[in-house]
Amino acid sequence: MPKVYIKTYGCQMNERDSEQVARMFIQGGYTITDQEEEADAILINTCSVRDQAEQKALGKMGIMGKFRKNRPHVVYAMMGCMAQSRRDELFSSLPHLDLVIGTQKYHKVFRYVDDILKSRLERRMDNLALSLQGSHVCDVDEEEDSQNAIRDHVDPGVRSSAFVSIMQGCDMKCSYCIVPYTRGAERSRPIGDVVDEVKMLVDNGVKEVTLLGQIVNRYGRQFGLEEGKSAFVRLLERIHDIEGLKRIRYTSPHPIGFRDDLVRAYTYLPKLCSHIHFPMQSGSDRILKLMRRPYRNEAYMELCEKMRAARPDLAITTDIIVGFPGETEEDYLETRRAVERIRYDNAFIFRYSPRRGTPAAEMDGQLPERVKEARNQDLLAVVNAIAVERNNALVGTEQEVLVEGPDKTNRERLTGRTSQNKPVILDGLSAMIGEIVPVKIEESTGFPLYGSVVRE
Repeated sequence: MPKVYIKTYGCQMNERDSEQVARMFIQGGYTITDQEEEADAILINTCSVRDQAEQKALGKMGIMGKFRKNRPHVVYAMMGCMAQSRRDELFSSLPHLDLVIGTQKYHKVFRYVDDILKSRLERRMDNLALSLQGSHVCDVDEEEDSQNAIRDHVDPGVRSSAFVSIMQGCDMKCSYCIVPYTRGAERSRPIGDVVDEVKMLVDNGVKEVTLLGQIVNRYGRQFGLEEGKSAFVRLLERIHDIEGLKRIRYTSPHPIGFRDDLVRAYTYLPKLCSHIHFPMQSGSDRILKLMRRPYRNEAYMELCEKMRAARPDLAITTDIIVGFPGETEEDYLETRRAVERIRYDNAFIFRYSPRRGTPAAEMDGQLPERVKEARNQDLLAVVNAIAVERNNALVGTEQEVLVEGPDKTNRERLTGRTSQNKPVILDGLSAMIGEIVPVKIEESTGFPLYGSVVRE
């Protein structure tokens, strides 16, 4: 039975795409291995959001090329966003690479890999030298209705949560972002198809789903409004009605088009988790305009306040870019003040990284790395201090925790997450994995919370 190794870089959507690919290989008679040296096919799912992610993927694939010396039949493939953007130029830097697959062709990865592997093994019987020849297959063409090919999912087993892609692509074209060029235009799956996938996952033991989209709250715009509700809210309502499902998350929304119907949903859909990841990117209106983010920061902050009014225990996390071209010290301080006002539970802070082909990469006023790093560290200290305060406030409270599995640093303990998406480490039995249990929070050391199961 052939084995396949899959390495994933990037966002939750990439993780979901890799799960789809893994499922196809399982159905095709392969086994999934975490031992790259024993794999018959090596697949890397790539990210292009930041240069660091691209370099990691290139480095990993370069290192793994060494396996071809002793295992000449191995098939090497790169898929995803970097594969889409760099296309066949990857073959030049990675001569052992056989296959480059774009973001709209995940459903074809198995067929390509399986055909190459079978052909190579057959040739190897006759002529070992021929088996060393690369195939150099590149498929990055757009495919109509590719969003409707997002169907199969790995068998969750004892997994408590799962990702569900509800759409592909993005139409916003922020000046710093390469995603619209790698993922294509917005395309939404039918509501019924998404609901069916969630039902399948719940039937297999999943308690929590996270709905994924590049701008998830723009889902189904072509489906129109019904009774004043967007397609996204109607989808949330349909999923909320699924018996056995306990929690619903989604990521990431955009302030533009964030309607009052979505805010109201937090008042009558209790399965919606008390957490939203809501990218701000900058607290400066001038920088937001340069970023092509079509909202003012005051409107963004008012949305945060509306959300917390609808769900008082709501945790808000965010993405922030520091060091964008032309960002002055005052622009940065406006971002700092916005963070202090909103009091995020956490934030992912990124130093601006130029992406090839984006308008921002060609802008004047590119800042030196030392300035970016200084602002990054300063803002990180502010975010961490607020996060510690907010976590400390939970000590002594009782929280519902979805137990995900053994703690990575101490296998004798369990780890899980609250509705606010806060990690909790607790003592308990393996039978609790996949269940929601009441936990008394006893200690906070910063980001991890520690607690004990409340016994009746």
